[in-house]
Amino acid sequence: MSRRALPYRIPSEKVVHTDPWVLVTDDGQVPIPEALPDWDYQMDLRLRRTVRIDQDQARTQAGLPPSAALMVAAVWTATGSNLSGPAQHVRLAGSGLVTISLDVVLRGADLGGLLLLDTALVLAGRRGDGRPSSPRRAGSVLWSDRASVRLQGDAPQFPMAVIDFARTSFPDRAAWHLQISGNLESATMGSLLLLVNERNTVVATAFENAGKPRDVDRIVLSAVYADTARTMIECALSHEEFVESADFPDDSLGATLTALFNQLFPGRSINDMRLRRQQSPSLFASDIQEAVKIFEVSQ
Repeated sequence: MSRRALPYRIPSEKVVHTDPWVLVTDDGQVPIPEALPDWDYQMDLRLRRTVRIDQDQARTQAGLPPSAALMVAAVWTATGSNLSGPAQHVRLAGSGLVTISLDVVLRGADLGGLLLLDTALVLAGRRGDGRPSSPRRAGSVLWSDRASVRLQGDAPQFPMAVIDFARTSFPDRAAWHLQISGNLESATMGSLLLLVNERNTVVATAFENAGKPRDVDRIVLSAVYADTARTMIECALSHEEFVESADFPDDSLGATLTALFNQLFPGRSINDMRLRRQQSPSLFASDIQEAVKIFEVSQ
């Protein structure tokens, strides 16, 4: 791990020993993988790790007195949602070796994209009597590391909500509705929202079971994915500025639609697919079914 050049003394990496983050599931716990292919926004993540710290050596090597308060802090950042926040923090007291167990639950609705997990040993409080070369400000980082996991579910990644359609302008018996707002420059997270009708128990249950779906849930989710993909591609093709040469900002609706188009139709031009939709909508719909491999559910 590379070391940052800081304007104060820091201890060696040997004063902190960590176990890898593990993902806690109903079946036990496993080392956090590089990617979670079955993840979606309905799936909260429970993560654990153990951190062991030699407090005496940490303080001595950083030029801090034995009374200096230290803290272990874990912070998460999700690139897909542009959100971040504290996961857990534990204030250390006393001396000698100490073992900290981090156990955090992250809401799936807050996540997306690449999930970054930063763990740090920091100075817990400001010190006015320290040496010039020692850390003084609260939050000064003495040690840190970072883990990451890519959240890449089979469905397009955007927020969703389960609501009662009878209380909305949507048809009471519709199963789901994909809302698309803003322009192609707008942020994806603020432009897309998948609404699921709680009155349709088959679909609502499928999303509840998305983390561990039954065969019937996989079929339902496949149908939802196919329909949302069709809606998104049709939205993209309806915009004249949606062309191969377009350069949309990262995490924008245009960038998301471009990525989806390239995933579904590699080697096909946007103009060809736009003409296909205009001249033969039924064949275009079949193209979408083939591209998303509808009902080809994996076990």
